[in-house]
Amino acid sequence: MTSILIKNKVLQEIDLIPEDKLVDLYNFIHNFRLGLEKSQETNNKPISAFAGCWQDMPDEIFNDFTTEIKQR
Repeated sequence: MTSILIKNKVLQEIDLIPEDKLVDLYNFIHNFRLGLEKSQETNNKPISAFAGCWQDMPDEIFNDFTTEIKQR
């Protein structure tokens, strides 16, 4: 289904919701969207956020680690 078709179907369903339940529906949709945004923020951290985190690692251990990764 295309995005426009799905949005139209969602709007049709919303039209069928009783007025007294619209606040509950809004809260559900709003919190769902916020949860998606939060999960995207944690999944899209730039690699630079980890820059320097291994600077205290001894060179020998770092070299062993990178050699092992290259062999995979």
